Amino acid sequence: MDKLTPGLMEVLQPFLGPSWVVYGTNYRKAIFIFISNTGGEQINQVALEAWRSRRAREEISLQELEPVISRAVLDNPHHGFWRSGIMEERLLDALVPFLPLQRHHVRHCVLNELAQLGVEPRDEVTQAVLDSTTFFPEDEQLFSSNGCKTVASRIAFFL
Repeated sequence: MDKLTPGLMEVLQPFLGPSWVVYGTNYRKAIFIFISNTGGEQINQVALEAWRSRRAREEISLQELEPVISRAVLDNPHHGFWRSGIMEERLLDALVPFLPLQRHHVRHCVLNELAQLGVEPRDEVTQAVLDSTTFFPEDEQLFSSNGCKTVASRIAFFL
């Protein structure tokens, strides 16, 4: 969504609106999934503040994140939903924020990937993958910069 030209999403508004029937087709059961990186920095900031106040990542509520994400989307003139009727008419049912992954989450990804490969987990491989993964912020090294996206290729390098 953050890569789309503002206004382009308006073509979907009839499919999301109250009529449900467009050109004779009923879209009542259709599911539209819009993916965006907008708000990622704000989500990371909320997660970091939670960690600093000794709250578990899992304790961060959707109600806490929704206004932060909405503000990031609505205030960004380069976002596909900027000044969109879809947002103004509140046609989106849910936001599903992806919280940043911590070191133990990446460790689980490494172990799962090794299991997928049929390889017995080895501590030195797991640690090498973790050590080669970039974590942020610089001082705390708490969250993975790329989640688990690069785990598979890193494992292949260290096997």
